[in-house]
Amino acid sequence: LAKQDCCFFGDIHEELPIAKATVSQHLKELKESGLIQGEIETPKVKYCINRENWKIASMLFSKFFGQCICKKESCCE
Repeated sequence: LAKQDCCFFGDIHEELPIAKATVSQHLKELKESGLIQGEIETPKVKYCINRENWKIASMLFSKFFGQCICKKESCCE
């Protein structure tokens, strides 16, 4: 999903070796956390990364694990 602009649920499910219900639950959690966005295009649901929130989460996780992913030396301090 991160490598594409958007992706339909069926395409995401085809890539993962888990049940549809499990994929749906994970997508629901990612959507509720603000990391992805879902849009209904009847009869399908399209998901996209929320790039702004994804960047914030990446920075927080890299700081949490002590790995600065920024080009600047002072960004993770």
